[in-house]
Amino acid sequence: MPHPSPSARSFLERCPQEVAEIFRYWEEKCGNRAMPRRADIAPEDFVRHLPGILLVDVEGLDASGVGIYRYRVVGTAEVTLRGHDPTGKRIEEGFWGPTLEDVIDSYEFVRKNRTFLYDPNAYVTPEGRLSKESTIFLPLSEDGISVTQVLVYSISHERDVGV
Repeated sequence: MPHPSPSARSFLERCPQEVAEIFRYWEEKCGNRAMPRRADIAPEDFVRHLPGILLVDVEGLDASGVGIYRYRVVGTAEVTLRGHDPTGKRIEEGFWGPTLEDVIDSYEFVRKNRTFLYDPNAYVTPEGRLSKESTIFLPLSEDGISVTQVLVYSISHERDVGV
């Protein structure tokens, strides 16, 4: 399937414009393939979006068959939101989300299905902060078959909720 079905693309009608722009860029880079290669993605093409970009490597599978994910690139907005820079760390060490399981499930959906995932999410972080995000997870593949990296773009708004 070179491009997502029209029903899968329906999120474009309700997502933030910036998320739609990154999705359309990724979709264009797919060409007639299910996923583009990392080399097809040129950060200079979306400079204004770079603060919300993450690039996550898929380093293989653990003993239970779950992907091993590591942050390769973390945009400045994501570093600020988290209060630390998780670049180089595994997802388990630097995730931002309601739970580790929820975050891993998102990456696993993209890896296993070799397709994108749009996640508009509001949740309370383990630190007691309300986080409202619109996030898109986009698979990249060096061989056209296996997901080798996940390009993530997120727009976040958060505040303390005193939990």
